[in-house]
Amino acid sequence: MQDPQFYLVMAAAGLVALGMVTAGLLTAWRGWLALKQQQMALAGHVPVDMPGPSPTQRIEIADLKERIKKLEAIAAGVDL
Repeated sequence: MQDPQFYLVMAAAGLVALGMVTAGLLTAWRGWLALKQQQMALAGHVPVDMPGPSPTQRIEIADLKERIKKLEAIAAGVDL
């Protein structure tokens, strides 16, 4: 039977190896995401430098959608 220090060293080595594999996979994942973002930008789907709508704009759009639903309901004769 091995002494307890052997198991401690093996456990530490395993944790270090797992951390290295995890870091490598995370780097690969980020690279793949960057590649897909560039491909989509070249295809014209998503502009890279253009930020999304601000929170106030999103609230405004949601309010306009709600108004449209109410007007459509009124036009259809539905009582809200």
